[in-house]
Amino acid sequence: MTLVVPYDGSELSKTALIRAAQFDAVFDQGLIAVTVIPRSNTSYARSRGWVGPNDSFDEPAIVESLRKSVAEIAPSADFEHLSVGRNAPAGTIANTIRKFARTRDASIVFIGSENAGRMVGSLSVGSSVSAEQSYDTMIISQARPTKIEELEAEVSTEDVIN
Repeated sequence: MTLVVPYDGSELSKTALIRAAQFDAVFDQGLIAVTVIPRSNTSYARSRGWVGPNDSFDEPAIVESLRKSVAEIAPSADFEHLSVGRNAPAGTIANTIRKFARTRDASIVFIGSENAGRMVGSLSVGSSVSAEQSYDTMIISQARPTKIEELEAEVSTEDVIN
């Protein structure tokens, strides 16, 4: 079994990664952060803060930046990235994450994104990924996680979140 975190570098995905690292310290299941990147989609990359306003799309640089971010937050986590078509239809990213979680035998998927931070809507990645029946889902709804003493003893949120 594995803990999986869809990771886009947003504050909520960082918090989801921290919470997953805490659970992994307790359960020792293994932790994988996964990012799905639409190929050559500069506007998508800009909207995620992966490239600057005048930068061109550079997938290797984006992947390396996300890999470093994951390593800073959860050094024991593995990082994987998947690519989808530039103009992937709605639901493609969520379906890619769901398939990834199933193939990695996920026990829990920790979702923290802007869409998952509110009531999970019918078009969000969060609702699609959380609908899967083969794993549990933990929705992270606050950028500053609630402190749980037993988890804080394993991985402190203070070390990672300013």
